[in-house]
Amino acid sequence: MDLILTTFGTYLHRQGEMFLVKVKEQKQEVSARKVRSILITTGASLSTDAIQLAIEKNIDIIFLDAVGQPYGRVWHGRPGSTTAIRREQLRIADTEAGLQLALGWMVRKLDNQIEFLRGARQRRSRLSAQLTEKIEALSASRVSLEAVSGALDEVRGTIMGFEGRAGRTYWEAVNLMLPEAFRFQERSRNPAKDEFNCLLNYAYGVLYGTVERACILAGLDPYVGFIHTDHYQKKSLVFDLIECYRIWADEIVIGLFAARKVKQTQFDKLENGLRLNKEGKAVLMESFGAHLDEGIRYRNRNIKRRDTVQLDCHHLANSWIGRVSDEDD
Repeated sequence: MDLILTTFGTYLHRQGEMFLVKVKEQKQEVSARKVRSILITTGASLSTDAIQLAIEKNIDIIFLDAVGQPYGRVWHGRPGSTTAIRREQLRIADTEAGLQLALGWMVRKLDNQIEFLRGARQRRSRLSAQLTEKIEALSASRVSLEAVSGALDEVRGTIMGFEGRAGRTYWEAVNLMLPEAFRFQERSRNPAKDEFNCLLNYAYGVLYGTVERACILAGLDPYVGFIHTDHYQKKSLVFDLIECYRIWADEIVIGLFAARKVKQTQFDKLENGLRLNKEGKAVLMESFGAHLDEGIRYRNRNIKRRDTVQLDCHHLANSWIGRVSDEDD
């Protein structure tokens, strides 16, 4: 489970092998064995004993800003044997092998979107013609992406161009499925201009933390990317890999609107946008957490959906140093 602290003034400390969460006069004990990550979304206090317990149990502590973006984390100082993996990561970053990885992640993203829209088309017959048009456009973008060849540095702009056009098509399709009162003009970030983007940005922020954690555990360098270029303090590989999993957030956020679980009271108005408040975070994380913890069949394993990220990262790292087994394929 993820231990999520959303109440201002929360105090987290250690009691034996338990985390003790105190909010004013209320106390809750949580076994460290049940905790995967601790997400802190507001002003809270942590004892050094609680931090030590988290480190001992390989639990990362993630700090999220107001829009759900991770801005810091506490992690153990034992990177393990990662040198060979990261050397190979650097070596292939701008090679043909790097290009094929980059294209594979983008194609996987489009496949997820196309599959999602096909399912939506079956449930929304009145939108059948419009969704079919969007699906065909996304399929054409997929074909164009697969045809890209050359050095990654030379074709990166082409890939991003295809991604941009496909993105506009996809969000136009998503907009059709939202209640009219909640439709948006365009994707907006930091801060979001509307309720849909506000929820989606927060869900993506949680996913960023999940992908970064998987990279670290697998020995990958989160800062050495393929599609997204390297910049100071930019976790380029995390931005690359998250494309494979964004659909999980899309499904849940769109589903919340379809189920009429989104209310105006779940958002705080800012001078230039909206921010998800405590009530909104609780509604989103209840549904999103359950979706991530759902058991699925993946790579010949019965596994939680969220753990497929870790499996993918380990598979990627092992493939670079020649340790992939038959059951990993």
